Amino acid sequence: MDAAMRQTQTSDVFRNYQIPPQFLDEVFNAPGQVHPHYENVYRQFLEFSKEEFKELNEHAKMSFFNQGITFSVYSDKAKGVERIFPFDLFPRIIPATEWARVEEGILQRCVAMNLFIQDIYSKQHILRDKVVPAELIFSSKNYLKAMLDIKPVGGIYNHISGTDLIKHSDGEYYVLEDNLRCPSGISYVLSNRVAMKRTLFQMVRQFNVRTVQEYPQELLATMQSVSPHGIDAPNCVVLTPGVYNSAYYEHAFLALTMGVPLVEGRDLYVERSFVYMKTINGPKRVDVVYRRLDDDFLDPMAFKPDSLLGVPGIMAAYKKGNVNLINAPGTGFADDKAVYTYVPEIIKYYLNQEPILNNVHTYRCEKEDDFKYVLENMANLVIKPVDESGGYGILIGNKATQEELKEFKTLISENRRKYIAQPIMDLSMHATFIEGEDQFEPRHVDLRTFTLLGKDRQFVLKGGLSRVALKKGSLIVNSSQGGGSKDTWVMMDDGSNNASMQQNGSMSQSMTMNGQTMTMGPEGMSMAKPGAE
Repeated sequence: MDAAMRQTQTSDVFRNYQIPPQFLDEVFNAPGQVHPHYENVYRQFLEFSKEEFKELNEHAKMSFFNQGITFSVYSDKAKGVERIFPFDLFPRIIPATEWARVEEGILQRCVAMNLFIQDIYSKQHILRDKVVPAELIFSSKNYLKAMLDIKPVGGIYNHISGTDLIKHSDGEYYVLEDNLRCPSGISYVLSNRVAMKRTLFQMVRQFNVRTVQEYPQELLATMQSVSPHGIDAPNCVVLTPGVYNSAYYEHAFLALTMGVPLVEGRDLYVERSFVYMKTINGPKRVDVVYRRLDDDFLDPMAFKPDSLLGVPGIMAAYKKGNVNLINAPGTGFADDKAVYTYVPEIIKYYLNQEPILNNVHTYRCEKEDDFKYVLENMANLVIKPVDESGGYGILIGNKATQEELKEFKTLISENRRKYIAQPIMDLSMHATFIEGEDQFEPRHVDLRTFTLLGKDRQFVLKGGLSRVALKKGSLIVNSSQGGGSKDTWVMMDDGSNNASMQQNGSMSQSMTMNGQTMTMGPEGMSMAKPGAE
């Protein structure tokens, strides 16, 4: 790097940047010196004064406000308060060769997990061969007896998978957890790219970055590939619990970008084992449902009888193959954090391959030796409930008080099946603009990737949701816990031009539901009430 790049400007937003010695910094390898794949981006960020960057940061926030992108923080101080999703303009860059191995490992894992779910709901060979303990599966609250002997069209159960990765201080990627039910976050990935292009268009268009905008059409093609037999032009819908769900924006976003109806349970009904949608032109058959509500609420005739969110009889239609559900009911047992410990063996069993991506070493508290180790070393471990998500119920031992450690020892002792423990991993850090401090500081990051499996088709999004723990020293990156995100740039192999960064399509789409008009155009998504200026 030349001397000009090392020069610190009078109002440089990187002036006080300090690299914690025990962590891997993905941007800097020494003060003022960045890794080669960041050099061009860093050079351009150095040109901004603090005031200029603060103005750009506000512009990015306005982009999210205009797109209606919010999330809920469930804390003691702000229960369910809707806030604009925090977004950082300094992108996370992943070189092409590095990404290629990550993608190969993700796909290997998702394919193996699909075979695992299929086996569990059919012959159960892996249990009979004692590779995975049967009691571990049958004790999971997400295991569904109702799915036994049901094989969905195309043989796919986990059509959409969200695989969470961390980069450790050794430079290797590790899988933190699998999300095989209704993984969220893809709308933030696409909206991050839109905000980035709105705010720093001239900068973005210079770089050869893989597009992410094809995801909605890839998702639609995946849904269409697993439609019931004999359907040439399948009707697909997105089923949402409604506007009060914390991920409603994403439900609306995906329906709009795919060009399919967004429906609630009350919009659908079952007749003679077929699913129909109520329309102003009369009933319309539905062939594929991307459902964004939990198994328990899906069908009051099969699960929770008091559910008002689901569709009575939809499971009976599903069993007869007259409708397909994305993802399949009952996939949740496979992303149980205790089952996670067996994924390397699952990959070897079904694919006869060594895992490409590593697991984080995990202690299962129901095992006697692991239980004793966890109780004796809790201050050096992360304790997680096996069936929670969003960062809830987690204890980070070295941040916990003695009272919290004592409380968790009691919780674990009372329900050992519910908890696992992992070493406190050295999550990599990334330069992040901190509001209030008005400068860049290192913050811990992880990466949620998105994989689609359909009939005779596979797709891994070139990028993903880089989540940032905005609180200094925190390892919790979830937006529900106050985290933010970055645009993730996967670089191209060649020097092809900027077409990859262009928004697909120039036509606008819009739809109205529950008093809100949603419009999708080249500038991204916006939401407004009818009559609003």
